[in-house]
Order: sequence, then C-alpha cells, then structure tokens
Amino acid sequence: MAGEQLKPVASVLLVLNFCMYVIVLSIGGWSINKAIDHGFVIGPGFNLPAHFSPIYFPMGNAATGFFVTFSLIAGVVGIASVFSGLNHLRFWNLDSMPAAANAAAIAWSLTLLAMGFAWKEIHLHIRNAKLRTMEAFIIILSVTQLLYIAAIHSASMRRQI
Repeated sequence: MAGEQLKPVASVLLVLNFCMYVIVLSIGGWSINKAIDHGFVIGPGFNLPAHFSPIYFPMGNAATGFFVTFSLIAGVVGIASVFSGLNHLRFWNLDSMPAAANAAAIAWSLTLLAMGFAWKEIHLHIRNAKLRTMEAFIIILSVTQLLYIAAIHSASMRRQI
C-alpha cells in the first residue's frame, strides 16, 4: 500500500518532535523556576515597581514571559499530540488518522504562536544561551510538526485514491 511508505517518515518525525518538545519543556521549566526565585517580592508594605509585569523574567527581555508561557503550553500539547500520533502509528488506518491530525494541528498552531514570540524576543536582542536554545527548538519544531502533519495527511490521501 502506498501509505505504508510514509509510516517510517511519520514515526521518525514523531520521535524527533517528542524529544524536542521535552527539551522545550525542560528549558521552559527552568525559566519559570528562575523567574519565581528571582521575581518581585510583593507583600504588606511593598509597593509595586513602576513597570510591573506579572510575567517578569529576569534573564530576558519584554517578550520572554510570553515566549516561555506559550512555549510551555505548546510543549504540553505537543507531547499530547505525540501520544495520539503513536496510537495512529500503531493502527495506521483512516479511523485513527483524524485524532492524530487534529492533535498535531493544534500543537502546530500553538508552536507557531510561540515561534512568533521567539521572533519578537530575537528582535529585542537581550537573552541568554538557554533562551536562544529554546527559540531554536521552537522554530525547528514549527517545521518538523508541519512535516509530520503533511506525512500523515498524504498517507491518507494515497489510501483514498
């Protein structure tokens, strides 16, 4: 069957995306931990700083909080889409494809949103090496997730013909 030829491609992309989403979640978790440890202290007798932001990150620029937040959301949804994709790889039929394709499309759209914030963070210049790594992984993930979606869709299109 023609669709079977794309199964190894989809499985390699699925494993690659899983590893990259885990790395994004790890760096994002580190960023959140550092922001909590070195954030503003607010309590009785303390006034808020003039330019207070609830998502303040001491190691980046103004876009870092949004970038890290949406990267974490994209990472969690991406990991969930990997589980749905594994189920699709196990059965590899038209009945399991819609769930995998929809989960992958949602993860891809959230990854694109995080990529937009990554580009904004790159444009603002001030960031550390871990954030640069996370930006690179998000940008690469936006491409590999799209390739995975194309692989499972083209396999289903070949089966329908």
